[in-house]
Amino acid sequence: MTRHTPRAAVTVTGLRKSYGDHAVLDGVDLEIPAGTVFSLLGPNGAGKTTIVKILSTLISADGGRARVMGHDVATDPGAVRAAIGVTGQYSAVDGLLSGRENLMLMARLHRLGRARSHRRTAELLERFDLVDAAKKPAAAYSGGMRRRLDLAMTLVGEPRLIFLDEPTTGLDPRSRRDMWQIIRDLVADGVTVFLTTQYLEEADRLADRIAVLDHGTIVAEGTAAELKRRVPGGHIRLRFAGAEALESAARALGGEADTDALALKVPGGGGVASLRDLLDRLDTASITPEELSVQTPALDDVFLALTGHRSADGDTRKANR
Repeated sequence: MTRHTPRAAVTVTGLRKSYGDHAVLDGVDLEIPAGTVFSLLGPNGAGKTTIVKILSTLISADGGRARVMGHDVATDPGAVRAAIGVTGQYSAVDGLLSGRENLMLMARLHRLGRARSHRRTAELLERFDLVDAAKKPAAAYSGGMRRRLDLAMTLVGEPRLIFLDEPTTGLDPRSRRDMWQIIRDLVADGVTVFLTTQYLEEADRLADRIAVLDHGTIVAEGTAAELKRRVPGGHIRLRFAGAEALESAARALGGEADTDALALKVPGGGGVASLRDLLDRLDTASITPEELSVQTPALDDVFLALTGHRSADGDTRKANR
């Protein structure tokens, strides 16, 4: 039987949740298209985990409405749970069981039947490059292997929406890139991914759309490029072969000249229209730069501008400089 996938995997309207006098969520609206990666960013305590718990039916909202894969989370939680998978920040893998046994256990929990359980387990071991380690206890796996096994276990029931809560925390750079590719492959197969992450680079590379949550409300939403354009500081950098060309370009374009680097920094967001105008002005002045690059604010700059402080990822990078 072919599953019907709604155009919007998640629709949230006016979602509210309070604990005592503290409003954790204060009227959140979201719409996440099916077959995309959506990333929710926000400082600690912003309400990210609360949203995930409500959408995955672990807790109830105080107000508003939420639909997940076409099902109302309040009135039809069973259908929601049947359509989703959740991979938390901390692995749910049983270290005493082998990789194959962990997957078979999940298959039995999903009541797949003996033949289908074996078939699904074999498929996932192959897909996540765990065949050689299938009979080894999961406790002997590396961090990256455990995360792959954890995600494979989430996929046993073939969910159409997956909540990934900081899926690459603690992984080395290579394992993190491997996980990114797995996420891209899942989306290519039509799965929707709801991603929370402390790594802004991760959201920048993976997410089709990003929402920033602060003090229980969505303070910005858009693509990474759209969010970056909201922050001043973007510029076009031109490098020239000699000082004369640099001086001529500075007279024609203005901007900030760096005589040592033979470079000129011209304010601008790097949009097509502004680039075309800049190049036309250079052509009129018969000036040809050696190099041209567009410099935009980092996503961490957006986070700082919207929430008043840097992300945990930005703080870590700053501390390591």
